[in-house]
Amino acid sequence: MSVPQLNEEPRGEEILAVFDTAFGELLAADPAAFRVKFRKMAASAFAFYRGTACLFYHDLDAERSGRGDADTFTGPYLDDRTSRVWIHGDLHAENFGTYMDSQGRLIFNVNDFDEAYVGPFLWDLKRFSASIALVGYAKALSDDQITELVQVYAGAYRERIRALATGAKQDEVPPFTLDTADGPLLDALRDARSLTRFGLLESMTEIRDFERRFASGGGSIELDAATRYKVLAAFDGYLETLPETSLTRPDSYRVKDVVGRRGIGIGSAGLPSYNILLEGNSDALENDVVIYIKQAQTPAVSRHITDRAIREYFQHEGHRTVISQRALQAHADPWLGWTELDGAGQLVAEVSPYAVDLDWGDIDDPEEIAGVVADLGRATATMHAAADDTSGESLVPFSTERAIDAALAGDEESFAPLLVEFAHSYGARARADHQIFLDLFRNGRIPGL
Repeated sequence: MSVPQLNEEPRGEEILAVFDTAFGELLAADPAAFRVKFRKMAASAFAFYRGTACLFYHDLDAERSGRGDADTFTGPYLDDRTSRVWIHGDLHAENFGTYMDSQGRLIFNVNDFDEAYVGPFLWDLKRFSASIALVGYAKALSDDQITELVQVYAGAYRERIRALATGAKQDEVPPFTLDTADGPLLDALRDARSLTRFGLLESMTEIRDFERRFASGGGSIELDAATRYKVLAAFDGYLETLPETSLTRPDSYRVKDVVGRRGIGIGSAGLPSYNILLEGNSDALENDVVIYIKQAQTPAVSRHITDRAIREYFQHEGHRTVISQRALQAHADPWLGWTELDGAGQLVAEVSPYAVDLDWGDIDDPEEIAGVVADLGRATATMHAAADDTSGESLVPFSTERAIDAALAGDEESFAPLLVEFAHSYGARARADHQIFLDLFRNGRIPGL
């Protein structure tokens, strides 16, 4: 992919067409939320890139060289197996952070699986590499320094995939925890450890008549009786999707309060959602749990993969999001499940007190950035390796790490250069697209706004 020479007017129309497909229905339902989303995207080329996975996959689809009979994508390193791997779908430099796993360990890893699907493993690597080019550009790194960062990412990914494919023991490829992480990853884990469930509850709730309830304001929306009934019915359906070992105390499921919320973030604009306050694992008020029910969205990558076996594997988008996260993330949130509401698939999970995203704001030294990028390469490889015949799902019935390792072994020398070239070319395209988007938005040319 060479550095694009874009004609702004046709490209602007192309961007608007992609936006209409991806956002049109939600934008028409809630223009105000999309005005907030688009203003956040206007802030920087990276923010624009974060919010436009739909455009990214549209561009990848336009440049790929062909496909086989069953959505086997041809091209470097892609065959009938490596083009059918569980992928994150929106892998970029800011989609990493901390979570508390089902075994009570604080883990630093990939997060936010709303866009997860089954497709070519290389698409995750390309999306991440371009994001590093954008981060590096924003930090005034030279093209040579950006090249080195992408090479570091590719090398760390390749090394970890080889280790996993050849049977590395757990202590040789440990997860990033308080005991094994260092640098900014360890900082994030320590920040997460300093947080408390009580602190989260204090920010969202209050005590009324000796019981905890959601506080008014702060984005909470009071529900009418009919809506509350529908949400509670959806909650009952969600409980049936939890693993039997998820929770052991029946009172943990007792609902104390329900409120509505409306998504206004870059990824959740216009999507209705609800918060539910639960009893938690004891009668103590500081152990209450907040879960959210959020309408799941169609993943951008799925519009460019037409394999019926993949599409028909999922009941709805909520089911897809949860199954994908459980496959890609070892020991996922024990509250993770799905349900339906008003005919739409919903994702259900805990509002975690221990979630801290990787903060790139103070990571400026090139050597420190390289160390972080290497760790994220290892995390990416571990994620790809987790979601295969050992994940408990039948959709990817083979060892992904062995398939990817074999594909990369066929041409070791071209792997890093492929990602480097893509990072520079798509980074340039994203920066140009961001300027086109700004002009469209500020001049009132986005329909519906």
